[in-house]
Amino acid sequence: MLTLTSTQWNMVYNVFSFGLISMLACTVYTLVSQNRVLPKYRNALVISSMVTFIAGYHYIRIFNSFAEASDGFNVSTSGAGSFNEAYRYVDWLLTVPLLLVELVAVLALAKAASSSLIGRLVPAAIAMIALGYPGEIATENSTKILFGVLSTIPFLYILYVLYVELGKSLERQPEGVAATVGRLRLLLIASWGVYPISYLFPLLNITGTDAFLYRQVGYSIADVVAKCVFGLTILKIARMKSVAEGMKDDH
Repeated sequence: MLTLTSTQWNMVYNVFSFGLISMLACTVYTLVSQNRVLPKYRNALVISSMVTFIAGYHYIRIFNSFAEASDGFNVSTSGAGSFNEAYRYVDWLLTVPLLLVELVAVLALAKAASSSLIGRLVPAAIAMIALGYPGEIATENSTKILFGVLSTIPFLYILYVLYVELGKSLERQPEGVAATVGRLRLLLIASWGVYPISYLFPLLNITGTDAFLYRQVGYSIADVVAKCVFGLTILKIARMKSVAEGMKDDH
């Protein structure tokens, strides 16, 4: 049982609310923006909508779990009726691979190239999340470090594919697209970089209510960046490519 201050409890409550409405709003926006891009880029927007819809659903579960685990400002973190952190990992297991598919889809590469990239990125993303969860719930620092290192291996492989393999395809993209994709990759990596920080909390003597607060606020903000801002940037790239290919710019 954690005893939060009223400020801490309200901050967690509000950041969950912020994450939820951000996901729902982005889902609606990307869905209604389908006709603003050429048909071949609409799959990317559909995947973007799926990502934020899945995340929105899990934020409802996270939000409800936090409310049900709370007794005043006391939050149960173990046993029956406790706050369920696993909802985040279920969400990431689904949405992180889709984020990578979304990035490949918006570039509309040749089928063989797309299949090759997706065939490498998706298994690596699943492995990264699956190996991260045991470290997240571990109570011993040695176990946290072990699974932190193991989950870093597929993460580094994803970086290699994004920067080396995907980078080869950017030379043939319309003006401005390569630079935007470059910023998108940095955005993805920066937002993902928030998640491993929680592994360091015990090593930095950040425990109890402080660790719980920092983790929930950090994860929620990173989720909004990695899913909503990422999705809106995908829409921007789709618009840029559509206009470059002759679609009328309605701005």
